[in-house]
Amino acid sequence: MPVQREEFLACQVRSQLAAHVVVALIALVVIGGATRVMEAGLACPDWPLCYGSFLPGRQMNLQVFLEWFHRLDAFFVGIVLITQFAFSLYWAKTLPKWLPWIYGFLTLLVSLQGFLGALTVLQLLPSLVVMAHLVVAFTLVAIMSGVTQQLLNPGKSIFPTWLRCFGFLSLFAVIAQSLLGSRVATSWAAQRCLDFGESCNLLGLHRVSAIPVSFLVILFVIVSSLQRDVFIKQWPYLLTIIFLIISQILLGAFSIHLRMSEPSLIIGHQLIACLLVAVIAALNFKGRGNDDSSQSLYINQSTLETCHG
Repeated sequence: MPVQREEFLACQVRSQLAAHVVVALIALVVIGGATRVMEAGLACPDWPLCYGSFLPGRQMNLQVFLEWFHRLDAFFVGIVLITQFAFSLYWAKTLPKWLPWIYGFLTLLVSLQGFLGALTVLQLLPSLVVMAHLVVAFTLVAIMSGVTQQLLNPGKSIFPTWLRCFGFLSLFAVIAQSLLGSRVATSWAAQRCLDFGESCNLLGLHRVSAIPVSFLVILFVIVSSLQRDVFIKQWPYLLTIIFLIISQILLGAFSIHLRMSEPSLIIGHQLIACLLVAVIAALNFKGRGNDDSSQSLYINQSTLETCHG
């Protein structure tokens, strides 16, 4: 039993660490959005250091802090993912076969993300690079959210195949809409349209496309709710998605109404988009798990199977 207890605790550590990485990734996206809104993307003119040091001293202000903390969070996420990849290779025989491959892919993605982050600074915030930076960030959030759910609730998906495809379609639609929003933001299309009547087509496209994307996600929730087994166990996820969609629409509308003058609304808009990606991905990757083991207070073989997949 001591060996089983050790394996069980290791499983719990892996699951909790994965969940913390999801939180760190969401924070990374939000802080990245804040640096753009506060025009702090170039507050640290060099890379990877900031004013030639790890911790800038007299240059420190709100903008420098945002850019510096954004890089610090990115460094933390990168180190943790690389460490998880190394551990998954070391304990490969006791882990699900897919886990080392996924962590290897995540390590490549986070390396690409670091390269894109450096490029945004060194190339003075080119729009396409910033958009690519956001897409990779959302991809990391989606995959890591799915990994966390598979570690906590392994096994076959709670959805039938057709409904899972519907869920992935909703996920991709949200990411695509966020990408379009990133294009609006990085080209300053909203401000140019509201202030000077320029680039209104891009802003209009973002606003109009929000309608079918919202409809698609809400339809996914409704169809999922009609699956009795899914609704009984997953209603908190489904209600969360509805709440996030409504919040996202309101934040977008208020931001336009206030002529993009309130940074907190714009940052909140990006936060909600990231949370939508995380929750929809979690729901799609969530397995059926082991109901008995999840409620058991002692360690047995079924509990270990739940951890190892």
